[in-house]
Amino acid sequence: MTEKVKSGSRNVAIVGPYLSGKTTLLESLLFVTGTITRKGNVKDGNTVGDSAAESRERKMSVEVSAASTEYNDVRFTFIDCPGSIEFAQETYNALMGVDAAIVVCEPITDRVLTLAPLFKFLDDWEIPHIVFVNKMDRANIHVLDTLHALKAVSSRPLVAHQYPIIRGEELTGFIDLVSEQAYQYHPGAPADPIPFPEHLQEEEHIARAEMLEALANFDDHLLEELLEDIEPPQEEILKDLKLELGADLVVPVFFGVAELDYGIRPLLEAIWREAPEPETTAERRGIPANHNTPIAQVLKTFYTPQGGKLSLVRLWSGKLNDGAVLNGVRAGGIYRLCGQQQNSINEVGAGEIVALSRMEGIITGDILTSESSSKPQLPKAPALEPVYALAITPEKRNDEVKLSSAITKLMEEDPSLAWEQHGDTHEVILWGQGEIHLQVALDRLRRKYNLPMNTHLPQVPYKETIRKATASVHGRYKHQSGGHGQFGDVFLEIKPLARGEGFSFKETIVGGVVPKQYIPGVEMGVREFLAHGPLGFPVVDVAVTLTNGSYHNVDSSEQAFKQAARLAMQTGLPQCEPALLEPILRIQVSTPNEFTSRVLQILSGRRGQILGYEGIPDWQGWDSVIAYLPQAEMQNFIVELRSQTLGVGSFHWEFDHLQEVPEKLTERILTSNGNGNGSK
Repeated sequence: MTEKVKSGSRNVAIVGPYLSGKTTLLESLLFVTGTITRKGNVKDGNTVGDSAAESRERKMSVEVSAASTEYNDVRFTFIDCPGSIEFAQETYNALMGVDAAIVVCEPITDRVLTLAPLFKFLDDWEIPHIVFVNKMDRANIHVLDTLHALKAVSSRPLVAHQYPIIRGEELTGFIDLVSEQAYQYHPGAPADPIPFPEHLQEEEHIARAEMLEALANFDDHLLEELLEDIEPPQEEILKDLKLELGADLVVPVFFGVAELDYGIRPLLEAIWREAPEPETTAERRGIPANHNTPIAQVLKTFYTPQGGKLSLVRLWSGKLNDGAVLNGVRAGGIYRLCGQQQNSINEVGAGEIVALSRMEGIITGDILTSESSSKPQLPKAPALEPVYALAITPEKRNDEVKLSSAITKLMEEDPSLAWEQHGDTHEVILWGQGEIHLQVALDRLRRKYNLPMNTHLPQVPYKETIRKATASVHGRYKHQSGGHGQFGDVFLEIKPLARGEGFSFKETIVGGVVPKQYIPGVEMGVREFLAHGPLGFPVVDVAVTLTNGSYHNVDSSEQAFKQAARLAMQTGLPQCEPALLEPILRIQVSTPNEFTSRVLQILSGRRGQILGYEGIPDWQGWDSVIAYLPQAEMQNFIVELRSQTLGVGSFHWEFDHLQEVPEKLTERILTSNGNGNGSK
């Protein structure tokens, strides 16, 4: 199916916490605009937004979903974003390419705090946004209480654009605070004008005054009118709303019930009328209005069962025709999306979000141009650090060769995934943002690439060291089996080094008792033994000195001296009081200050050493807690942290140092590693 290019577009992300009703809102927007004739629902798994198999299985969004529609001759592309914090990277990547966002939330003051990280991201990147308070048919608090709770977590002033009319517990209509016209809702149909409800006059007056005062902070003329008790004309109020929303100076608030289509048309009208045009967004991102060279940015990568690779892109400037070449890659096609439905088009103009097929080598975040000259420096969403890991192995050994390629494709779809082959434990470790996040990735490996995995928590990369020195350890290797034999003879001195100094090898040979050509073999034997010490782990912070030895003119070789050195280390190292070391991480936890005491308890309960905490300078009401935490205690730390902070706590970590394991824990660790007697 082929469409004609239409002028005028808006790109709007639908964001908000898990279970706030974002996918239902998208369904309602598409229904009201006539793109779909029958609404699906999340429970039945037949919505446009949750089209991925992993989303339908879990009844939750796990990736962004784009859907295009039309309203008043404007092409709207809505991007339904996941609400779970574990899929926040998807949301942040999409937000970098939209003109505005709708923040969906519930009228529950206890959950408003979950919006704080999202509001901060939107404000840090100056992304215009509107709040839609959904599920007003279930509201059990006063409207003004909801507004005050929302204002507490936003650095931008929130202004009610309408005031809901509630009879008992039922949302029946709204009052437009600009025109002061009241309307009554009807399921599946536009609202009708009704007489102003006198019992809400005082509350409506308060909400309207707050809206006008907030707008007047950015408009001196409006401020003068208010001071002189002059009623500002509606056109002036609407103009201020458009200007100040577009500059991310204020946040309009709407109320409704997406499931019943209540409030959807006023919300859509406001986006059409007040959200910034694509040209305004492009200029804010540093692209001049008259720039005609095609510049696109990849917001998301999909690998679809039907059409292969799709790159969801925002076209910032210029036009794209079918077969366009960007970054040296020819697009296989241009498509507008409506969930999994792909509508082919021949041409697309600046400002739209579309999908390009078969863009091999192109990944999420890439800036695409048709010229070989330098690309513009468009902002990219910061990459989230991994906080949860699983060690993975294919169920079928023959599948190991396919794993690297499949994980690479997974990471193209989801840049918040990472993987490594650990140098010490030799495990393949998949990193992500939480348990559900990694389970979705594993499901995709199985479903898309036929790679079912076995998983377990990663091993802790323990090390060992020694507490005391040994003066002289003898190692002799003598082997005779006909012909030339093998002979090597060494005396080694072993002593501990300060923590973090690693390994040192020296020799003090006098008189050539060990010829120079054999000394590298001695060091090799020492190093090989230290890779797996008496306790079963790599040995660090040890100095070894070759002090003496002997050789045979015929039977000696580098290999024989290597074996002699291993024998000397095997004898000597257990005499040096081996000690187990564990990696200690420096961790910085960000949390609302009302949960700081809980975070301190979590860290202390995991053998953490609290270094201090203080308020985050650019984030009012949030604290940063810094501590040392053993890596062994990091497993599932993010799960407990989120459970104690309404899901909004986060942390940054980095390796800091190695530290001796407490004696009580050492025996338990050695036993669990099959080394309870402390010997090899």
